[in-house]
Amino acid sequence: LTWHDFLERMRQPSAAEFVKAIKSFIVSFSNNPPDPERDSAAVQQFLLNMEAAFRAHPLWAGCSEEELESAGEGLEKYVMTKLFTRVFASVPDDIKVDEQLSEKMALVQQFIRPENLDIKPTFQNESSWLLAQKELQKMNMYKAPREKLACILNCCKVITNLLHNAAVAANENPPGADEFLPVLIYVTIKANPPQLHLNLLYIQRYRRQSRMVSETAYYFTNILSAESFISNIDAKSLSMDEVEFERNMESARALLSGLTSDVESSSSVENVSAAKPMEHKQEPLPPNEKDSRKQLRSSESSASKSGSKEDQLRKSMSISDLEEKGAATILKEDDINNVFQEFPYVFASVGDLTVRNVEDLLNNYKQLVFKYVCLAKGLGVPPSSLPHSVPKAQAERQVETLERSKLDTKVDTTEDNPRQHDGSIKTSPSEIGIFESKVLQEDDSVVPQKADDRVDDAIKLSGDSEAEMPKEGSAAYPSTDDNTEAVTSLAKE
Repeated sequence: LTWHDFLERMRQPSAAEFVKAIKSFIVSFSNNPPDPERDSAAVQQFLLNMEAAFRAHPLWAGCSEEELESAGEGLEKYVMTKLFTRVFASVPDDIKVDEQLSEKMALVQQFIRPENLDIKPTFQNESSWLLAQKELQKMNMYKAPREKLACILNCCKVITNLLHNAAVAANENPPGADEFLPVLIYVTIKANPPQLHLNLLYIQRYRRQSRMVSETAYYFTNILSAESFISNIDAKSLSMDEVEFERNMESARALLSGLTSDVESSSSVENVSAAKPMEHKQEPLPPNEKDSRKQLRSSESSASKSGSKEDQLRKSMSISDLEEKGAATILKEDDINNVFQEFPYVFASVGDLTVRNVEDLLNNYKQLVFKYVCLAKGLGVPPSSLPHSVPKAQAERQVETLERSKLDTKVDTTEDNPRQHDGSIKTSPSEIGIFESKVLQEDDSVVPQKADDRVDDAIKLSGDSEAEMPKEGSAAYPSTDDNTEAVTSLAKE
């Protein structure tokens, strides 16, 4: 039973009583002031009652246990997507703790090394841990508790597979919790996922307790342990001298403060330069204007120095560093859908594509390779992350095709073709990391949704037959197992 099937059943006339109950609960819940303990209990009880009603209703007669479980997942996703803005980060004290945790991770990540957490050299693999970090950073993109939890599970399974592979290669005993938890702590600090504390509280309060069992419960307990460790981190916990720890923390504060000041200074100078009027003639200036000119030249000089510092910082960054910086910037966007609106296939799954999309995908790939190679050459590093190399003649043909595609691409509104209205396809190297794990899919529970989410577009719970439904096989309801398989297969490779 897919998300589509759940929505389809809820549109049936016989589901009118469920529709009324769901709408009534959402309205009454939203009218109450925030109280995390009471809110959590209310949601858990409502989901329990509704799932029991599903089992006794003719709509689900003859369904397997798996199908009933999926119906419960669909209900949780719908309800929590509607209530997200009401319950997430609704308590000031929770927000304060989250900000303190984020600040601490931002400082510690500047100097922490695997050795500080007693991670054996055999199990150290920082380049591969980046994939696990990216999974954690995606957590804030979703609204449904299950999708947020899936990001944690994906991260943990990547780490587990990497540790297992390292143990096999070194002919050592299989790694256990003593090897796993330190790596998870290190990955979490390096990732510094946005609103980590708030997301963990949200999952604890609103994920159905009956589904927090087995492997899921184990990994979630570990991420809670990692959060607790980081919150209380000190010199002793990092096997570090107290003086050295404090010195590192002060250096990290100075570094982060300096970077922030440089960016603000650069931005301020750009605004001044933009406001400067164009001059066509050199004419004598009154005394006041001469003073202003001197001040402006002084500002430009400061801008040059600040810009020089920015350039030096940028030049010292690798492609991986730039990608990580870009990913962090994306995660801070208020509306991520707008960021990717010109890249139509980012959120597509296999079931969404048709044969007619092949040409577009090929052109997209060529543009991606072309721009990535240009970026690598500009930074003076080898483009080692490309999937496959191609002969020079073929590469030249690809570039020619790329140029033609920019001119010849037309809008196709008659097919299931996810192109933009201007027909353009643009791809930036910073998206490479997003393509790597294939976990981020078009989802009603992705955080940056305007109005009251596309769930209202997908299903009007009044039973309106003209309500727009998502296509069967679309990525509107990603499977946790499918996500994990996609991510962990990359780790195994």
